[in-house]
Amino acid sequence: MATGVNPPPALPPRRPLKRPALRQSRIWRGEEITDTLPMVDSLRHTPYRNARVRQAAAEEREARASLDLALRVGELMLRCGAGAPQVESSVIAVAAAAGLDNLEVDITLQSLLVQCTSSSGAPITMLRVVRSATRDFDRLTAVHEFVENLVAGSYDLEAAAARLREIRRAPRFWPRWAVRGSLGVLSAAIALMLGAGIVASLVAGGSALLVGYAARATGRRGLPDFYQCAIGGFLATAIAWGAFSMGANGWIPVSSEEFAFIVAGGITVLLPGRTVASAFEDAISGYSVTGAGRMFGVFLTTAGIILGVATGLSVTLALTSTFDLQLVSPSVMATRALSAPVALAVVGAFVVGMSGAVSLRSRRNLVVPAGALSALGVAVSLGVDRLDALGQLAAAGVAATVLGFAGRLIALRMGAPAMVLAVPASYGLLPGLAIFRGLYEMVNGSSANAGSLSMQGGITTLLGAMAVLLAIAAGSVLGEFVAAPFDRRMVQKRRVRRR
Repeated sequence: MATGVNPPPALPPRRPLKRPALRQSRIWRGEEITDTLPMVDSLRHTPYRNARVRQAAAEEREARASLDLALRVGELMLRCGAGAPQVESSVIAVAAAAGLDNLEVDITLQSLLVQCTSSSGAPITMLRVVRSATRDFDRLTAVHEFVENLVAGSYDLEAAAARLREIRRAPRFWPRWAVRGSLGVLSAAIALMLGAGIVASLVAGGSALLVGYAARATGRRGLPDFYQCAIGGFLATAIAWGAFSMGANGWIPVSSEEFAFIVAGGITVLLPGRTVASAFEDAISGYSVTGAGRMFGVFLTTAGIILGVATGLSVTLALTSTFDLQLVSPSVMATRALSAPVALAVVGAFVVGMSGAVSLRSRRNLVVPAGALSALGVAVSLGVDRLDALGQLAAAGVAATVLGFAGRLIALRMGAPAMVLAVPASYGLLPGLAIFRGLYEMVNGSSANAGSLSMQGGITTLLGAMAVLLAIAAGSVLGEFVAAPFDRRMVQKRRVRRR
């Protein structure tokens, strides 16, 4: 009989020790991953907020036609001078009214790319490129009303397409002679606002008319805008010097300071004030490439003006030395209307706003509000500038903020986009006199007004003028953003009336 020792029973495998779970504090708990916000949510700060989104899924053919309609709306707005954020919001609003889902919009300079997904899941992509653009605020207002009607009422593709064709083919609101003449009135009013007399203001108006004719003549021959601005700056300086030389001989009452005001009036007409504001708005709204491209275009335009004025000053100073005239640098260093009496400056700003609205082809009912806003902006700028603690840069920024705030509320109440009033109203704030002063300091290089003028001083003055342009752009954008919560009830009332 075999004997043996029984083996001990096998032990169960040891389980790994579980560490007690650490209780994660709510303070350190990470947020859950969220889905991307739909494109329609980007309309919350625009006049098209709370758009009536069509629930029925569109068929592929209808989706393609609706996307083409939205694309043509954006193309027309770009052609009329609208900025990238306004174009994007309008395209999204039209697409939402058509029931398009998964929409993507990309705006790069003058090209517009949109893409959506049909009910079958097939992607639809369309592209438009705007070759040339012009300021037509009447047509831009009509497009704004068209989009508001689509957002407020029922969507009918055929009727909407027919209405958009009518807007595109409609004749321009103002005749050609009125638009061209308004530029002369604008330049004369700017010179008067800065402190020029009646004769000098008339010379400034005639100079603007001649500069506009030269720009159109050279543009028809395909000359780029840079050279057009250079020719315009040279002509404005040469005409002002001719008036000054006649005044020095006692033929007409034009002084040396009025020489500067005449040139400043011509420069202000050429300055790309709205382009600076559009570039700044595009940059802070996420369109960095578009903003950088527009800012480079502003740089080229301003460089052309500076080149033309500097060349004109060099030639006129040489002629002044030859004919033994005493051309004295103006003593007014401010960029605003500080030489003229306050009442005259405000009246001049009112005329500037109205003539600017006509030059941009705004509707007749928007001309007087543009003049009133321009007068308000100059009055605010004068008041802020005369405070001891604030300077010219702050004055321009505060005035532009007021213009952006009031311009949005008034324009939306009248059924127009904000830029239709803000752009002509800002003409009275543009630093044409500061640009002339800086160029004169750089070119002359001699003593005037008991002060030594130098190249460094001229560059500093020009940089200050560019800072004023940026302050105007930043202020106008900030004013529109601040006014957005206050126009909600206004937009709702207009939408109810349209239904």
